[in-house]
Amino acid sequence: MGRFNEYNGKTILVTGGAGCIGGNLCKKLSELHARNIIILDNLSSAYEWNIPQADNISFVKGDVLSDEDLKRVFKEKPDHVFHLAAHFANQNSVDSPETNLLVNGLGILKTLEHAQLTGVKRFVYSSSGCGVYGLDSQMPFKEHDISIHLHTPYQVTKLLGELYTNYFHNLYNLPIVNARFFNVFGPGEVPGKYRNVIPNFMYWAMHHQPLPITGDGSETRDWTYVSDIVNGLLAMGVVDEAIGEAINLGSATETKVIDMAHLINDLTGNPNGIKYIERRNWDVKTRLLSSVDKAKDILDYKPQTSFEAGAEQLYQWFVENWTLIQKSAEFAGYKKQQWEHTTPQKTQEAIA
Repeated sequence: MGRFNEYNGKTILVTGGAGCIGGNLCKKLSELHARNIIILDNLSSAYEWNIPQADNISFVKGDVLSDEDLKRVFKEKPDHVFHLAAHFANQNSVDSPETNLLVNGLGILKTLEHAQLTGVKRFVYSSSGCGVYGLDSQMPFKEHDISIHLHTPYQVTKLLGELYTNYFHNLYNLPIVNARFFNVFGPGEVPGKYRNVIPNFMYWAMHHQPLPITGDGSETRDWTYVSDIVNGLLAMGVVDEAIGEAINLGSATETKVIDMAHLINDLTGNPNGIKYIERRNWDVKTRLLSSVDKAKDILDYKPQTSFEAGAEQLYQWFVENWTLIQKSAEFAGYKKQQWEHTTPQKTQEAIA
């Protein structure tokens, strides 16, 4: 961790810093003695109770679409910007494509403009390895093999974000890095309608609901624990060789969806198994696997947490924050009130 000493005494802006990745990143930056860590988040998909608390962390409730809010945070002259704010994710973008374009397109453009005007020393953008690679890309996905044949507005706008960062690098010499995440999971992501599958499965399993699998369960994903993502981001913020590059951050390991579901049911003591439902029409990738060779070469990136160990840590976070998660989680088609006062038996044992 010696190379991360560069964050000591620095001012860091993290847009979308109240989310899973942002919150864990800010906590680590605080431990690295950054002078001022500014979180800009509109809490559209995050919660104030989930923001890490420390003397060197400040929270600004605001929006990357607001010039006033951006001026407020860039007035602090951040040395580094981690742009994690996004309209997330695939189904949400299909349901609300115009909002997706505004947040993921205009939002990053405005943030880049302010970063360029204030002389930011490093701008790290959260792209999507699950988004910019298509059916015509070869697995494991390597950084040069992106696709323009995409299936959701989210994928389109994540690629658009990379085009904008590259434009600012090419024209203004803004020191940018594009981080392509693969299937991030871990403490800090509250389940909900448009959230990722693992926190949703954890939530349903703790309520003894059958876990809904689209397809036959043999589909694979490259689930990557959030602390590994954070280590990759921190390296992107200080390694000069990363400037101007797009770099995958994944686990480089395939896990079957059916195996993930069984593990979560085992962890939570869910007796009701799984159920199979129809695949969504945009969900066309049956396998996902990253190549992290470039990250290893440039960043010395080495994923440390296995899927099984990460799932256990996520379960403990659910147990410890169960009351708050219960109050915050929102799902269409489920009657929230019937679960508000329930604590599944397995969870009671874990708390005890």
